[in-house]
Amino acid sequence: MRSDRHRKKRRWKKIFVLFLFILGGVIGYSYFQYKQGVNQSLKKLDGEREEEQMVYKFEGKKDQYGGTNILLLGSDARGKEKSRADTIMIAHYNEDKGTFKLTSIMRDSYVDIPGRGKHKINSAFAYGGPELMRQTIKKNFDIDLQYYAIVNFQGFVHLIDEAFPNGVEIDVEKKMSKNIDVTLEPGLQRLNGEQLLGYVRFRQDAVGDFGRVERQQKAVKAIGEQLSSIQTIAKLPKLVGVLTPYVNTNMDTSDMIFIGKDFFSGNRGTVETLRIPVEDGFTETRVKGEGFILKLDLEKNKQALHEFITK
Repeated sequence: MRSDRHRKKRRWKKIFVLFLFILGGVIGYSYFQYKQGVNQSLKKLDGEREEEQMVYKFEGKKDQYGGTNILLLGSDARGKEKSRADTIMIAHYNEDKGTFKLTSIMRDSYVDIPGRGKHKINSAFAYGGPELMRQTIKKNFDIDLQYYAIVNFQGFVHLIDEAFPNGVEIDVEKKMSKNIDVTLEPGLQRLNGEQLLGYVRFRQDAVGDFGRVERQQKAVKAIGEQLSSIQTIAKLPKLVGVLTPYVNTNMDTSDMIFIGKDFFSGNRGTVETLRIPVEDGFTETRVKGEGFILKLDLEKNKQALHEFITK
């Protein structure tokens, strides 16, 4: 009887040691892949990396529904140059449900910026960085943001090229070339990083920024759907490493990998999207000193955003 117990103990000890060995191997491999991605991007930068990345205060927290909201800002500014946010998105992550949703806020939305008065929402970034953008979104839409990530557009290009050696499959709806540094022909095709960046930035047509926001959301969905695989999850530490030199964020690497793991999992379902302002929730007009703006029906847009997050 005693010998049976000893055998069981020895067996469990072996299993435990094996588990620790495997766990150590996974952690070591993940760290190696992460550093490989970082070094790969640094080489591509050819010494042009900013001397010191801006350090931003960000007093974020989870929203009142218990969800994690990440403020995503796209910028092509260099160094400490002041710039308005070219892209403003909120990624909504519900850990319990395993769901991801994406809200795009149009940059010409005319809102009250704390301490600055009425302006286009994208100017909040130039006035006070991601923290003032967080305060602006909270003041106008009553939603909290826990994290921020300012992504340099070149980081987006390198991430796409690393994750998709054969390109991202996108149905390009029309010929595009003006002010995007590439020429895209219509039709279903695979776009590399530079081409996809041009696709999501194009706005020189009749629908302007409305079409650009729609294409951004379409591209995010395509990336998520085409990345959902075991192979992608294994590459996730390297992908995070590739992006790291190009992103300013208050998220830890472990946070990014944890959330990214769920996003790239095939079980998360379709990424739902919302645009602010919503249909019939704004009027187009001009304001002296600001030019073309979108005047929002704040209550209608706030209600739409909260319903979108909680449904």
